[in-house]
Amino acid sequence: MARAELDKQPTDVRRMFDAVAKRYDITNDVLSLGQDRRWRHDVINAVDPTYGDKVLDLAAGTGTSSQPFADRGAMVVPCDFSLGMLQVGKKARPALPFTAGDGMKLPFADDTFDAVTISFGLRNIVDPGQGLREMKRVTRPGGRLVVCEFSHPTWTPFRTVYMEYLMKALPAISRAVSSSPDAYVYLAESIRAWPDQQGLADLIAGAGWAAPEWRNLSGGVVALHRATA
Repeated sequence: MARAELDKQPTDVRRMFDAVAKRYDITNDVLSLGQDRRWRHDVINAVDPTYGDKVLDLAAGTGTSSQPFADRGAMVVPCDFSLGMLQVGKKARPALPFTAGDGMKLPFADDTFDAVTISFGLRNIVDPGQGLREMKRVTRPGGRLVVCEFSHPTWTPFRTVYMEYLMKALPAISRAVSSSPDAYVYLAESIRAWPDQQGLADLIAGAGWAAPEWRNLSGGVVALHRATA
């Protein structure tokens, strides 16, 4: 799957992530110039879990984003639809309860979690609005949503440089470090086609979440959106 078609096929996207699973974490570290570690820290602070909180980490991949929640005493459930990602994650972090699940139809009861978070995965759900409605369904009233996703740089000259990096440098670098470099062409295009900060806030509100707000990270390369069930 080399193009970021609007009618993303779940089987194709799942196969793509299965293919990149083995070197996914190291590739992300290289492509983000190490910024992904800071972004994960910002997500944890935004969720602000307390001991015993039930947290759903959706699109968790290998569990890199989930482990910090467990370290803080939360009952975190890493969930992903890529079995390849889950298998790699389970080997690295056997204590975490990895769960296979599709963001369009989550395998959890209503009002299960105190918080739901998804980092860099919402744009890969076939219908992001439906995914957000599912996240709300499984979140208790008053619970929190935190979405960390690529967005639009706020400084226009930098935005041009960033888009050049996405479409030219990113695929080239991924060929050197990724187990499936063609997948990163799709990922670059999906980032370019994604709504801006206000557009995502509107999408979150349209799914029934209250008071969506965002904070720009790395000059708007990434935006951290928060809302309440």
